[in-house]
Amino acid sequence: MAFAYPFGNRRSRKFPGGVHPHGCESSKSLTSGKAFEAAPIPDRLIIPLSQHIGAPCVCLVKAGDTVNLGQMIGETSAFVSAPVHASASGRVLSVAPCMLPNGVSVPSVIIDNDYEDRWDPSIAPDPDVAQREPQVLIARVRAAGIVGMGGAAFPTAVKLTVPQGKSIDTLIINGVECEPYLTVDHRLMLERTGDLIDGAKLAQRIVNAKRLVFGIEANKPDAIAAVRKAAGDKAEVVELPVRYPQGGEKQLIYALTGRSVPLGGLPSAIGAAVLNISTTIEISHALRTGRPLIERGITVSGLVREPKNLTARIGTPLVDLIEYCGGLREETGKIILGGPMMGIALNRLEVPLTKNSSGLLAVGGESIAPDETPCIRCGRCTRSCPMRLQPAIIDAYARKRMWEEVGANGVLNCIECGVCTYVCPAKRQLTQMCRVGKKMAAPFVKRAQGAEPTSKKKA
Repeated sequence: MAFAYPFGNRRSRKFPGGVHPHGCESSKSLTSGKAFEAAPIPDRLIIPLSQHIGAPCVCLVKAGDTVNLGQMIGETSAFVSAPVHASASGRVLSVAPCMLPNGVSVPSVIIDNDYEDRWDPSIAPDPDVAQREPQVLIARVRAAGIVGMGGAAFPTAVKLTVPQGKSIDTLIINGVECEPYLTVDHRLMLERTGDLIDGAKLAQRIVNAKRLVFGIEANKPDAIAAVRKAAGDKAEVVELPVRYPQGGEKQLIYALTGRSVPLGGLPSAIGAAVLNISTTIEISHALRTGRPLIERGITVSGLVREPKNLTARIGTPLVDLIEYCGGLREETGKIILGGPMMGIALNRLEVPLTKNSSGLLAVGGESIAPDETPCIRCGRCTRSCPMRLQPAIIDAYARKRMWEEVGANGVLNCIECGVCTYVCPAKRQLTQMCRVGKKMAAPFVKRAQGAEPTSKKKA
């Protein structure tokens, strides 16, 4: 059954719920006019073997090995996964556990940079890419290690693989970038427009979509104009109202097509596919030049002395990026990786830049979560939830560890957008409890759907 949006206004291209975060435009103005700068490549890079949704990679190198720039150093045979590559040439110092920004420790390859940037011999351009079969192109996207770079890190090769019995008629390129402060995709649409259109057309051919559409929020008129000029009659460019989380996959699909993704389903179920701006450009790079995903754009903003948009190698310690931007201002109270709505608060800056890191923000002490007070039953979280959930009820069950009830109230459909926490007058950490609830309730939901055998149910 399709997910119904009972309060969505199709004609005005609005989705139900959502908010307009305070200071969204002013926060973006810190970097929206700043072109990308190349961050210095560090002496030592830390390359985690798991930077994506799905199975982690098996390490292909060992301590003492010499590696080339772009060489595959981690691979897996799992369908939902993505390989990782060396983002510098040099010597492998060790393969050791390293903590990711989310606090999880994973095996990582630590490379001492030799500063030669010696490309791996396997990397070569393909002048005949336009004649390649879709399956060949998908295999190359997978080999390049491309994942969703807007934050989800879902392997792009999986997204481009149309399920048997399904078809994709609409490919959507997500240029919304609705989080405050973040301007990476905005700048990419201005500075790398040609690569963007090329990647979009290649992806359109892979999934055999008749319609190619760019969705861009109205607060980026220069990007809208640039993409329209470059796309010509090859694609539609739709200006969207400014509202968070307009960039959510389900919300964007509804705004542009009027279709609703089934609960628990994928966009392919309704004939759609969505790609992020950064991801689309990487598709062009991988298929045209053979270059894997070894660097990405990141906005470093907030209470840093010189807010910037940077291109940085995967594996660069985040502290290096802060230092390149002049360091932190004295009033900094918290560091966030990602945007202020969905980002992760960091307790250390030595963690590496990963494929899905789009922002690094320094914010003041007033951004530290205030003390919670009891729920006042105002219903603001329910009215604002873009997935039509009842976060207050999920929160109440989660705090009592009633995980079956948490699952029954649809927590697995939460997109962790942070809207419920943002609007709550009692300052309750609703999004965090939904995150915990998703993890703890998943086995109960699978059991209720008959996904586990009887013996496991009894256990």
